[in-house]
Amino acid sequence: MHSNWAHITVPGVTYSRFVALGDSQTEGLGDGDDVTGLRGWADRLAERLAVLNPDLTYANLAVRGKLAADVRREQLAPAVALRPDLASVVAGMNDMLRPKFSAATVVGDLEAMFAALTGVGAHVVTVTFPDVGAVTPLARPLRPRVLALNAAIRAAAARHGVTVVDTHPYPAVCDGRLWSADRLHANARGHALIADAVAHALGLPDADDGWRRPFPDPAAGTTVLTEARWLAGFLAPWLLRRLRGRSSGDGRTAKRPDPLPWA
Repeated sequence: MHSNWAHITVPGVTYSRFVALGDSQTEGLGDGDDVTGLRGWADRLAERLAVLNPDLTYANLAVRGKLAADVRREQLAPAVALRPDLASVVAGMNDMLRPKFSAATVVGDLEAMFAALTGVGAHVVTVTFPDVGAVTPLARPLRPRVLALNAAIRAAAARHGVTVVDTHPYPAVCDGRLWSADRLHANARGHALIADAVAHALGLPDADDGWRRPFPDPAAGTTVLTEARWLAGFLAPWLLRRLRGRSSGDGRTAKRPDPLPWA
């Protein structure tokens, strides 16, 4: 079982400027909606950080549908310019879903972001990916990709003193009750768990390893009917966008591009 807690922040350290980079998970899809507003794990973490430092400012540059190269090209320079003392970099899931996937290429982009952000004094945190085959049975062929990418993320993070929230070893994060109906994004409960995991990795007060523990009762299993509904309702539209060369992030901008006080 992997465990990468060598770069945990010293407890008691507070942050004044938090900048989040990434794709839909960091944008907050699955936690709220585009009408009422998205929350997500990064917003939830910012709320906790603001309790420790009411002067905290927070920017979220993440945009859904982005590949790791997109995040590097579009979000890194603005993030560096904001001079954060805490930054999160989470990307790569969209890459794993593409036919031509290279863990080395994806981590090359992630490592460039790690280097640039730590280079301006930011403490950087990242997250490994869970066993997608346990979340979605039809995604089991992606397991080798997940393992390869996670191993590369751990190695790159170690080279730059980046804190890794290693979710993969813990089956609890794959419980269907933490995932939205599309099985690609965490739901509100799942985003809260991710925020708890990051808070624990950063050594925030009152944060513990409870996020690793499974539910006391087993989750309901999938059926042929639920799989058919998922195929028709989520996988088919996603494949259609790919065939058309479109992304869910086309025409979208960051929801919180400027570092603002948390309120």
